[in-house]
Amino acid sequence: MKNSYELRKFNKYYIVWGSLLLLGFSVAAYAVLHEFTARLWIMIGACFLVEVMIYVIAIMELRHICRDVRQATDIMIKMVDNDDIPPEPYEQGELGELYSNLYKLVGALRDSKDKEQQEKKFLRDIMSDISHQLKTPLAALVVFMDLLYDGRVMEAEKRKEIINESKNQLTRMEWMVLSMLKLARIEAGAIQFENVSCNLKTLLYQSVESVTYLTKERGQSIHISCDDNEQLVCDGDWLVEGIINLLKNASDYSPENGKIEIEVEKTSMYTRIYVKDNGMGIPDEDLPNIFKRFYRVNKEVNPNSVGIGLSLTKSIVEGMGGKITVRSRLGEYTHFILTFVH
Repeated sequence: MKNSYELRKFNKYYIVWGSLLLLGFSVAAYAVLHEFTARLWIMIGACFLVEVMIYVIAIMELRHICRDVRQATDIMIKMVDNDDIPPEPYEQGELGELYSNLYKLVGALRDSKDKEQQEKKFLRDIMSDISHQLKTPLAALVVFMDLLYDGRVMEAEKRKEIINESKNQLTRMEWMVLSMLKLARIEAGAIQFENVSCNLKTLLYQSVESVTYLTKERGQSIHISCDDNEQLVCDGDWLVEGIINLLKNASDYSPENGKIEIEVEKTSMYTRIYVKDNGMGIPDEDLPNIFKRFYRVNKEVNPNSVGIGLSLTKSIVEGMGGKITVRSRLGEYTHFILTFVH
């Protein structure tokens, strides 16, 4: 601290200006007294002592300020380099404002650093998931193409089965890649949801129409319970996609000729959308994991499913400021609940 740049600079300037001040005082006193008397020397000595006292007081205060600044710098280094943030030393005046702004700045830097790390981890996980999920269908396609190319499958019916399975694998890969790209864009903040007032019943009918081909094939019915003029502030296109994923999931896990219900509950506080099925239900131990990417409760149900629809729906709903939850009883029902607070 004694050899700091600020102290050396202060000493240099104080000596120069103090000497000039003392010299000027001496010249002025001599001009008044016109001779060097004991009285003159006493006055010069008193002036010198005053300068020394001012210097001592100033140097102590400067050292105190330098110590505070050094302490603030040490705190900043600890905050940047370590996970533990020292408690803020609340001070008065300019120093207190410096500490306050310092903590705000370091907090913002740490948040930015954490966000960057999370984005890197998310990108790494996305790439790993896509790579892992593509391996199986790609390997199957290679085997199918080799069989057809080498002419090892002579029966026309067998070749048709291989081609159909290849088509299924390609459709599965296309759906997975497109869904993963949508999910990545949403979670990375690249998509801005345009929340406007929409007719909710119209959106629900659009969702149902998109899965009609699937439910008709299985003899399943979908019933909508919603007022004609029900309004919801949301991004209509994205909400439709999210509900479509829930309806596909309900259809996959419901028996043939089963019933799927969509109900809307509105209060002064919130609007809730229920997607209900009377299918096989979800075991309690699987409930915490169903919104994870590529997680599937029963892999025997719809083998071509990639297990990303629920994860995508969750990101869509939360991106619009909503919340999605699930209730289920094994062998009886599953209810997905979308809640949008007004």
